[in-house]
Amino acid sequence: MFRKLTSTLFVLLFTVTLLLGQDTKPQTADSILKSSYKEAKASDKNVFLIFHASWCSWCKRLDKAMQSDELKKIFEDCYVITHLDVLENGDKVAQLENPGGREIMKNLGGEKSGLPFYTFLDASGKKLADSNVMPKDMNIGYPGSDEEIAEFGKLLKVSAKNLSEENYSTIIDYLKKNAPKPAATSH
Repeated sequence: MFRKLTSTLFVLLFTVTLLLGQDTKPQTADSILKSSYKEAKASDKNVFLIFHASWCSWCKRLDKAMQSDELKKIFEDCYVITHLDVLENGDKVAQLENPGGREIMKNLGGEKSGLPFYTFLDASGKKLADSNVMPKDMNIGYPGSDEEIAEFGKLLKVSAKNLSEENYSTIIDYLKKNAPKPAATSH
């Protein structure tokens, strides 16, 4: 009896391990956005849509800032934060990239913007603003310079329904305090 039970448990464990180890395809960009719009409507928020990739260090830096103890609750109170993985390379395209994400990025004006590219959408999918606000319609990406931080702040002011002046200042102060340091130059 014990041997049969042990064998059955082994087969069950092996089957579960195989099922969990199978490659799963990423969700489609459309399904992710539909879910985000639904949540935004229910919570009376706008969508902060971030296009990123696994190789993008500036994308990781933006996520780290938005997930920091100081900023996480502010962003979550103001937005439905949504990520679409795009512009992957090699086998990572099939593993990580959200099907349809590149087309959505193109349709929202981010085709030549680099990453992270982000846009702010209302609960019906109408574009409110995007990160192509630097001179010559260049992308902010991670807001690290004083000029980029100021433009990022303007985007927040036009897109966040629930952003208090105090929370706005907290975000700007955090970005300034954590701005990348300029590379040292030799003379």
